[in-house]
Amino acid sequence: MMRYEDSVRAELADWERRLLKPPGFLERTSKSVQTKINEKIPAKVHNAITSAVKGIFHTVLFTLDFVPNGLPQAGLTLKERDEKAAALVNTYKKIAAAEGAGTGAGGIVLGLVDFPALIAIKMKCLFELAHLYGYSTHDYRERLFLLYVFQLAFSGRDHRAGVYRIVRDYDAFAGQYPAGEHALQSIDWEKLQQEYRDSIDFRKMLQLVPGIGAIVGAWANYGLLEELGEAAVNSFRLRLLKA
Repeated sequence: MMRYEDSVRAELADWERRLLKPPGFLERTSKSVQTKINEKIPAKVHNAITSAVKGIFHTVLFTLDFVPNGLPQAGLTLKERDEKAAALVNTYKKIAAAEGAGTGAGGIVLGLVDFPALIAIKMKCLFELAHLYGYSTHDYRERLFLLYVFQLAFSGRDHRAGVYRIVRDYDAFAGQYPAGEHALQSIDWEKLQQEYRDSIDFRKMLQLVPGIGAIVGAWANYGLLEELGEAAVNSFRLRLLKA
């Protein structure tokens, strides 16, 4: 009988293959269209999005605003952690869907408000998952890990491969950062927000279409939380199994 950890290793191998496989025709075409659309968006809009993303990520790394109450969970098996994680992600998918439906029904103005609100929901989910898997986000290096997980879920394949290598070997990578110090200087905020925006462009643009915004907003946000949950859970699984 296969042990649970062995089945997880098989799932992780499949996830890695899907994560790193070359982009297909549809994905390449979509990226080309998104690039052309982005070129037509005024610079001040790009700057506003960059500022919103940077502001939330500064909050993540420099403050304890998102840190859950209580200590990280200890003494649980990997299976127990995975079961709790599935329930947690499901809860956040419903929260994100409700938020997307509300802002999607409000047209363009509320649709744009949804961008920073959705990032905040994603971050709360990541922080709770970290503590569920036994990692304390009081340590800034664990908050930095969440930023890499976020990039893993929401970036193009070219960028994703490098991020995956960091996530896969994060405990060795984090050893270069001493405790109690911050490491924001190396983060390319423009690149980060562009990768994030491009990865969700199509779904979130549909949210702004009159008449279907509420339905699309709920669908888009639900799917984006599902993608984040998969990336986060598998990233924590990788670390625990390597440890």
